Amino acid sequence: MYDPLTSSNPQGLPLANSYWASTVDITPARPSLNGRRQTDIAVIGAGFTGLLTARYLAEEYGREVTVVEANRVGFGASARNGGFVLKGSGRLGFAQMARRWDLDTARGIYGEFSEAVARVKGMIESDKIACEPQQPGYLKIAHSPKAMKSLQSGAEFITGQMGMQAEFIEPERFRREYLNHRQSFGALRLEDGFGLNPLKLLQGYAQRAQELGVTIFEDSTVLGTQRTDKGFTLETAGGQLEANAVVYAGNAYTQPTLTAMLSGRALPILSNVIVTAPLTPEQLQMVGLHTTQVAMDTRVLKYYYRLLPDNRLLFGGRGAVWGKHADKEVYVTRLKQAMVRAFPPLAQVDISHHWHGWLAASLDDIPHIYTRDGEGYSLGYCGAGVSFSAQAAWRLAGMLNGVKPPDLPLYGQPLPSFPFARFRRFGQWGFYHFGRFMDALG
Repeated sequence: MYDPLTSSNPQGLPLANSYWASTVDITPARPSLNGRRQTDIAVIGAGFTGLLTARYLAEEYGREVTVVEANRVGFGASARNGGFVLKGSGRLGFAQMARRWDLDTARGIYGEFSEAVARVKGMIESDKIACEPQQPGYLKIAHSPKAMKSLQSGAEFITGQMGMQAEFIEPERFRREYLNHRQSFGALRLEDGFGLNPLKLLQGYAQRAQELGVTIFEDSTVLGTQRTDKGFTLETAGGQLEANAVVYAGNAYTQPTLTAMLSGRALPILSNVIVTAPLTPEQLQMVGLHTTQVAMDTRVLKYYYRLLPDNRLLFGGRGAVWGKHADKEVYVTRLKQAMVRAFPPLAQVDISHHWHGWLAASLDDIPHIYTRDGEGYSLGYCGAGVSFSAQAAWRLAGMLNGVKPPDLPLYGQPLPSFPFARFRRFGQWGFYHFGRFMDALG
């Protein structure tokens, strides 16, 4: 199992055997990088961030861009997630942001997150991407009475201070009209946010980038980068790519050894997802699944879920701490047990798909978009990259062309380094045990 902290590189690995992969015809393989080539800007990673950064560089700035993907488009986190387009990122709520910085900063970050969702919607419409966007609405579900009070306060803060609509839904109404979640104590509902098929979205991004003249090489793992007098040289098994600038766009799948800029600055975390067999109308009624809006609970170790267009339930949460344990059946079993505790009638329903993928967490719980001396990255989405990658890529493309970003903690500041970075996994292990204890307390 590939682990970004212990594996040398992800060369030769297949696409995840995900539900998303079962819904599409994977396009014929694109060529690999062979021989010596030159480009203006090289982008490492053909996920959401890489393809959109390339798109904006080509479309808005007329730059020549080459994207180098280790395996196939869709190998990494962009096609392994739950397909949630959310106005947010990481663990920080807007009230927490206001306390950490100030209200104006929280509003500025909210504006960036809002624009991210709008960008995703806009590209789906303008590029006619058939990625199955679903009913809008994001449900944040209280898992305890204490969490219910916190969400009620959160709804008041969002409405009163952030200038956005937020509704608190009382427990009985929530179970009757939205989800008959047996462990819920009401929910906070935001207007934005929706589910989609992330692999279909990614394929749409790739097609548009190529239409704009972006070159995409697949099965071309970058084994090393070197700064030269003229810029940078990227080494792959088949050749070299010389570039004036380089973008690291693999998020958790980026090998930190490629550049000193990333050493010890992110924590790759495994997320696991299961998908049920299709549910009949009778089963849907019995389980109490009345909406296709995206949902996530308030636990320290959160679960997230949504009803898919073909009436399957997608249910996700945290997986193993170490990559070597990623394929252990216990993590699938734990997810199913959590799903059944929330929706007991699903106990006898088959699981048709399960997979896992790496996401990147930052020490300060927010993503960072940063450039320095011809190198740039966008990293640390903390699980919300489907949406914020769109805004991050646009900002990153501008920064590489001298455009000053807003004065917000998201931009122009490098990812903070983890203290005692070599022991990050042990800290994560301890946090998971702490999280399970706190979640049990409520």
